[in-house]
Amino acid sequence: MPKKPDMGDDTPVLLEYLFGPGKRDEHTDPHLVAGWDPDVPCPVRDPGRMSLGELADLLDAPVHALRGARPAKQVWHVSVRNAPGDRVLSDAEWAEVAAAMVDAAGIAAFGDERACRWVAVRHAEDHIHLVATLARVDGRQPRLRGDILAMHGAARVFEARWGLVAMSPLDRTAVRRPSTGELAKADRRGLLETARQTLQRSVRTAAALARDDADFLDRLRDAGLRVRERRDDAGVLLGYAVALPGDRAEGGSRPVWFSGSSLAYDLSLPRVRERFTPVVGPAEWQVAERLVREAAASLARSGRAEGAGDVAALGDLLVAAAAHAPAQVRERLTAAAEAFEQAGRAPGERSLEGRARAGWRASARALERAPRTARGGGALVVLTLLVALVEAVEASRLWHEAQAYRAQAKAASEAGRLLREAAAAAGAPAARTGPARTVRTSLSVGRGPGSPGAVSGVPPRAPGPSRPGTGKSR
Repeated sequence: MPKKPDMGDDTPVLLEYLFGPGKRDEHTDPHLVAGWDPDVPCPVRDPGRMSLGELADLLDAPVHALRGARPAKQVWHVSVRNAPGDRVLSDAEWAEVAAAMVDAAGIAAFGDERACRWVAVRHAEDHIHLVATLARVDGRQPRLRGDILAMHGAARVFEARWGLVAMSPLDRTAVRRPSTGELAKADRRGLLETARQTLQRSVRTAAALARDDADFLDRLRDAGLRVRERRDDAGVLLGYAVALPGDRAEGGSRPVWFSGSSLAYDLSLPRVRERFTPVVGPAEWQVAERLVREAAASLARSGRAEGAGDVAALGDLLVAAAAHAPAQVRERLTAAAEAFEQAGRAPGERSLEGRARAGWRASARALERAPRTARGGGALVVLTLLVALVEAVEASRLWHEAQAYRAQAKAASEAGRLLREAAAAAGAPAARTGPARTVRTSLSVGRGPGSPGAVSGVPPRAPGPSRPGTGKSR
C-alpha cells in the first residue's frame, strides 16, 4: 500500500535518515534494492565504491543541470508497505514493486532512460522507501498529478498476483491523519493528541447536532474553538476554518487554522449542511430507540445511493449518543463513534431522502435532550438504547459488505465491538448479531457492484516506445 508522497528539498539529509538507525533504532540492515541504474552500488554494503554523499550528488545532478528555475521541493519520497500478516517479500520482489511504482507515478516509465533518477531503500522486512529527484535527465519536469491513485492501482496487481492481503481501494473516505510535524508538536507541548484530532472531534459533534449555519458556528464557539468565516459580498457563508486557542505556527506569529475539508472528507461546509434538518420536537428515549430499530431494518432495503446517506446519518447519531451518554459508557461510545467515522463516508453519490436517514436524524435530536430526560429515569433508557445502536451498526456493516466497501465494513465491525462492550459495561442485555436479529442484505440489480473481474499478472516490461512525462502536471 503506497503512502501519500512527501516532498522535500534536501536529498542528503533524507538518505542519511533512511540508511541510518532511525529515530528509535528501528532500521535494520538498510540497503538498496533497486534504482534508476541497476549497477548503482549500495553505500552501506559497498562503501568503497559509493558513499551517501556521492549517491545524493548523482540523484541531484539532473536538478542542478536545469537551465530554468529549480523546483522548490525537488525530492519525492514515498513508502510502500505490505499488510501485517503478509509473507516477507524478497529483495528481488521489492525491486519489481519499486520499478512498477515509479512507472505508475510518472517518475520513470519502463524503458525510459532519460526519466527522473530514483532509488528504493529497504530497512525493514515489510516496506521500502522510494526516493526520486524531480528533474528528468533530459531537462524536463515529470508530470505527477494523480501519482498516488496510479500507484494504488499498481499495488492491486501485486496483491492479486502474489496472494497478498487485498487493501481497500483508495476512495478518499479515510480520515485525514496528523502529519509527522503535528505529532512532534503535540509531543513537545505535552498533549495527548494533536490539534487536528481535537478539532475533528469537536467539529463533528457540532455538525451532528446543528440546525443551520448560525447554530453550527455557535456550537463551534461554545466548544471553545476559534472560528474564521469566509463570506461573499452579500454576506453568504462560503466556508469556515477553526483553530485551537494557543495553537500557533512556528514563531507564534499566527494561529494554525484548519478548514473543514482539511479535517475530514465530510466536514466541509457543503457536507455539514447536508446534515441540517428542521428541529424535531422533544421525544422520549423510547421513541428514539424505536426509530433506531426501524431505521436499521430500512437500511437493509436501501440501494447504494440511498444507503450512503443512511450510514452518514448513523455516524452523526453515534456522535450525538457519545456526547450525551452517561459517564460510565461515554468513553466507549466516543471510541465507537470515532471507529465508525469511515463507515459513515461511503464512496460515490448519496441520496438524502432515505427513510433510515430520517429516523436516525430524528433519534439524534431526541438524544440532544438527554440531560433533561435523565432526571426522570431516562438514564436507564439510554443504556437500553445501546442495544438498538449495536443492531444499527451491524446493519450498516452488512450493507457495506453488500456494496463491497471493505474499509467501511471493517470500520463498522470495530464500532459494533466497542458498542457491545459499552452495553456490557452498562449492564444492558447483550445484543444478538446473528440472523435472528439482523435482516439479510444482499446484492441486487442496481443496488451494488457486480463481481469484480479477476486481476492476474503484471504488465509486460518490454521497453517499447518510451513514455517520458506520462500523467498530468503537478
